[in-house]
Amino acid sequence: MSRKIILLVEDNPDDVLLTRRALQKNNILNELVVAEDGVEALDYLFGQGAYAGRDVGVQPQVVLLDIKLPRLDGIEVLRRIRANESTKLLPVVMLTSSSEERDRLETYSLGANSYIRKPVDFQQFIDAVRQLGLYWLVLNESPPLPKGG
Repeated sequence: MSRKIILLVEDNPDDVLLTRRALQKNNILNELVVAEDGVEALDYLFGQGAYAGRDVGVQPQVVLLDIKLPRLDGIEVLRRIRANESTKLLPVVMLTSSSEERDRLETYSLGANSYIRKPVDFQQFIDAVRQLGLYWLVLNESPPLPKGG
């Protein structure tokens, strides 16, 4: 059975901690890889930079992607994920505090699988993470990885 990794792309340490706690409270024990900006996320996915040599045949089960990130924003990260043959089918959930309609429209246009606004209330966030985990890690059947990637 393959590992089901979650890639969390989030620059706010409080939101990273909150996500870790919510995963733990829901007994979601998957490996959580955290990228603090868009460049680091792409380096992880494509096995570049600090992640050179990483087995890119092992990709996350789901990417939780914030929009407002340093160096490279989440919209551009999503654009590059979808443009690459080896990652174009990777499930990407926009997990963001943005309530901008244009952000929602643009990310869906670029192929985001889901758009979830971060709840401010911790209990609501725990509930959202439980539903995310149940769907993306248990129920959803991901597409097969492209051959050679």
